[in-house]
Amino acid sequence: MRDINSLNKVILIGRLGGKPELRYLPQKERAVARFSLATNERLFNPATSESKIRAEWHRVIAWGKLAEFCEKYLTQGKQIYIEGKLRTRSWQDREGNKRTTTEIEAQNIILLGRREEAAEVEPFPTESFPSELAVEEETAAPEESEGEDEVPF
Repeated sequence: MRDINSLNKVILIGRLGGKPELRYLPQKERAVARFSLATNERLFNPATSESKIRAEWHRVIAWGKLAEFCEKYLTQGKQIYIEGKLRTRSWQDREGNKRTTTEIEAQNIILLGRREEAAEVEPFPTESFPSELAVEEETAAPEESEGEDEVPF
Protein backbone atom coordinates (compact mmCIF):
# COMPACT_ATOMS: atom_id res chain seq x y z
CA MET A 1 0.00 0.00 0.00
CA ARG A 2 1.31 3.42 -0.92
CA ASP A 3 1.45 6.14 1.70
CA ILE A 4 -0.69 8.98 0.37
CA ASN A 5 1.58 11.55 1.99
CA SER A 6 4.69 10.62 0.05
CA LEU A 7 5.90 11.12 -3.50
CA ASN A 8 8.93 9.82 -5.37
CA LYS A 9 9.17 11.88 -8.56
CA VAL A 10 12.14 13.26 -10.45
CA ILE A 11 12.00 15.70 -13.36
CA LEU A 12 15.23 16.53 -15.20
CA ILE A 13 16.17 18.43 -18.34
CA GLY A 14 19.72 17.84 -19.47
CA ARG A 15 22.10 16.47 -22.07
CA LEU A 16 23.23 12.90 -22.56
CA GLY A 17 26.78 12.03 -21.61
CA GLY A 18 26.92 9.20 -24.13
CA LYS A 19 24.92 6.71 -26.18
CA PRO A 20 22.70 4.52 -23.97
CA GLU A 21 23.93 0.99 -23.31
CA LEU A 22 21.18 -1.51 -24.12
CA ARG A 23 21.10 -5.11 -22.97
CA TYR A 24 18.47 -7.77 -22.44
CA LEU A 25 17.91 -9.66 -19.20
CA PRO A 26 18.35 -13.38 -19.94
CA GLN A 27 15.41 -14.64 -17.87
CA LYS A 28 12.63 -12.63 -19.51
CA GLU A 29 14.35 -11.05 -22.54
CA ARG A 30 13.40 -7.68 -21.03
CA ALA A 31 15.33 -4.67 -22.39
CA VAL A 32 17.23 -2.39 -20.02
CA ALA A 33 19.10 0.78 -21.04
CA ARG A 34 21.56 2.73 -18.91
CA PHE A 35 22.99 6.16 -19.60
CA SER A 36 24.20 9.32 -17.89
CA LEU A 37 22.57 12.73 -18.02
CA ALA A 38 24.20 16.07 -17.17
CA THR A 39 22.27 19.00 -15.73
CA ASN A 40 23.93 22.40 -15.43
CA GLU A 41 23.66 25.04 -12.75
CA ARG A 42 25.05 28.56 -12.96
CA LEU A 43 26.76 29.75 -9.77
CA PHE A 44 27.44 33.46 -9.33
CA ASN A 45 30.22 34.70 -7.06
CA PRO A 46 29.32 38.27 -6.00
CA ALA A 47 32.83 38.94 -4.63
CA THR A 48 34.47 38.43 -8.05
CA SER A 49 31.40 39.15 -10.22
CA GLU A 50 32.08 35.91 -12.08
CA SER A 51 29.79 33.02 -12.77
CA LYS A 52 30.68 29.37 -13.15
CA ILE A 53 28.69 26.51 -14.54
CA ARG A 54 28.58 23.37 -12.40
CA ALA A 55 27.50 20.11 -13.99
CA GLU A 56 25.68 17.44 -12.01
CA TRP A 57 25.73 13.90 -13.44
CA HIS A 58 22.80 11.53 -13.02
CA ARG A 59 22.60 7.79 -13.69
CA VAL A 60 19.44 6.89 -15.59
CA ILE A 61 17.90 3.49 -16.24
CA ALA A 62 14.97 2.66 -18.55
CA TRP A 63 13.09 -0.62 -19.00
CA GLY A 64 11.20 -2.38 -21.80
CA LYS A 65 10.00 -0.39 -24.81
CA LEU A 66 11.34 2.84 -23.31
CA ALA A 67 14.81 1.26 -23.17
CA GLU A 68 14.58 0.30 -26.85
CA PHE A 69 13.46 3.87 -27.67
CA CYS A 70 16.51 5.22 -25.81
CA GLU A 71 18.90 2.98 -27.73
CA LYS A 72 17.35 3.95 -31.05
CA TYR A 73 16.95 7.73 -30.69
CA LEU A 74 19.27 9.03 -27.96
CA THR A 75 22.80 10.13 -28.82
CA GLN A 76 25.57 11.89 -26.97
CA GLY A 77 24.83 15.57 -26.33
CA LYS A 78 21.10 15.29 -27.13
CA GLN A 79 18.89 17.38 -24.86
CA ILE A 80 16.02 15.45 -23.23
CA TYR A 81 13.31 15.78 -20.60
CA ILE A 82 12.96 12.88 -18.16
CA GLU A 83 10.27 12.03 -15.62
CA GLY A 84 10.95 9.16 -13.28
CA LYS A 85 11.61 7.87 -9.76
CA LEU A 86 14.66 7.61 -7.55
CA ARG A 87 15.76 4.02 -6.98
CA THR A 88 18.53 2.89 -4.64
CA ARG A 89 19.87 -0.64 -4.88
CA SER A 90 22.59 -2.56 -3.08
CA TRP A 91 25.09 -4.96 -4.65
CA GLN A 92 28.47 -6.56 -4.01
CA ASP A 93 31.53 -5.70 -6.05
CA ARG A 94 34.16 -8.24 -7.16
CA GLU A 95 36.08 -7.86 -3.90
CA GLY A 96 32.92 -8.63 -1.88
CA ASN A 97 32.34 -5.06 -0.66
CA LYS A 98 28.77 -3.90 -0.28
CA ARG A 99 27.97 -0.99 -2.62
CA THR A 100 24.87 1.13 -3.14
CA THR A 101 23.79 2.99 -6.25
CA THR A 102 21.07 5.59 -6.64
CA GLU A 103 19.59 5.93 -10.12
CA ILE A 104 16.68 7.62 -11.82
CA GLU A 105 14.26 5.03 -13.17
CA ALA A 106 12.84 6.76 -16.25
CA GLN A 107 9.12 6.52 -16.87
CA ASN A 108 8.80 9.15 -19.60
CA ILE A 109 11.37 10.67 -21.96
CA ILE A 110 10.76 13.57 -24.35
CA LEU A 111 13.28 14.66 -26.97
CA LEU A 112 14.13 18.38 -26.82
CA GLY A 113 16.50 20.63 -28.68
CA ARG A 114 16.53 22.11 -32.16
CA ARG A 115 14.31 20.90 -34.94
CA GLU A 116 17.36 19.83 -36.97
CA GLU A 117 18.23 17.40 -34.19
CA ALA A 118 14.65 16.09 -34.10
CA ALA A 119 14.67 15.52 -37.87
CA GLU A 120 16.75 12.39 -37.24
CA VAL A 121 13.75 10.80 -35.50
CA GLU A 122 11.47 8.80 -37.77
CA PRO A 123 7.88 10.06 -37.88
CA PHE A 124 5.11 7.91 -36.44
CA PRO A 125 4.23 5.23 -39.05
CA THR A 126 1.09 6.27 -40.88
CA GLU A 127 0.47 2.77 -42.22
CA SER A 128 -0.84 1.82 -38.77
CA PHE A 129 -3.90 3.97 -39.51
CA PRO A 130 -6.12 2.50 -42.22
CA SER A 131 -6.61 4.92 -45.08
CA GLU A 132 -10.10 3.51 -45.66
CA LEU A 133 -11.28 5.30 -42.51
CA ALA A 134 -10.44 8.70 -43.98
CA VAL A 135 -12.28 7.86 -47.20
CA GLU A 136 -15.37 6.61 -45.31
CA GLU A 137 -15.48 9.75 -43.16
CA GLU A 138 -15.33 11.99 -46.24
CA THR A 139 -18.17 10.14 -48.00
CA ALA A 140 -20.29 9.85 -44.85
CA ALA A 141 -20.47 13.62 -44.34
CA PRO A 142 -24.08 14.81 -44.68
CA GLU A 143 -24.80 16.95 -47.70
CA GLU A 144 -26.22 20.35 -47.00
CA SER A 145 -29.41 21.20 -48.85
CA GLU A 146 -30.70 24.70 -49.24
CA GLY A 147 -34.02 25.67 -47.73
CA GLU A 148 -34.59 22.61 -45.53
CA ASP A 149 -34.74 23.00 -41.75
CA GLU A 150 -34.96 19.33 -40.94
CA VAL A 151 -32.23 17.77 -38.85
CA PRO A 152 -31.33 14.26 -40.01
CA PHE A 153 -31.14 11.57 -37.30
